[in-house]
Amino acid sequence: MENTSAEIKSLLQHGYRYALSITHNTTRAEDLLQDAWVAILQADGPLEKSYLFSAIRSRFINASKRDRLVPMVPLDTDKMENQEDDVYIAADNDALADSLATLRPVEREAIYLSAVEGYTAEEIANHTNQPRGTILSLIHRSKKKLRQYFERDIKEVGL
Repeated sequence: MENTSAEIKSLLQHGYRYALSITHNTTRAEDLLQDAWVAILQADGPLEKSYLFSAIRSRFINASKRDRLVPMVPLDTDKMENQEDDVYIAADNDALADSLATLRPVEREAIYLSAVEGYTAEEIANHTNQPRGTILSLIHRSKKKLRQYFERDIKEVGL
């Protein structure tokens, strides 16, 4: 079946948002998406969301393992600051980004797949090869952490 450019664009948008949800970094998300997309095209794999998500996830896990073994440090840290992020994220989005940064990547992934993509716990469990109960716990703990983060902010502001 031939995919239209609109379908491919939509698939890539979903892939980017998924990569961003687990990396919490625009540059890493773009790199993950590109690597996964190239691998899928070279392997002549199916152009499906679940296949793309699996490719992104496996590359994220491999990169995380590699980073733990050999930490990469940019040569010029002044230029490598997250200038782009600071420019484009509005004040409301800063609070959301900060709250999501308190979550572990696996928690961000579960929240993203549940809240944004609309997957059920069973579908997420199948996608991530984890038990359904683990996924339910991740989602519950993630929501609790986010709730506590925003409750703390409200108390600090004095509302």
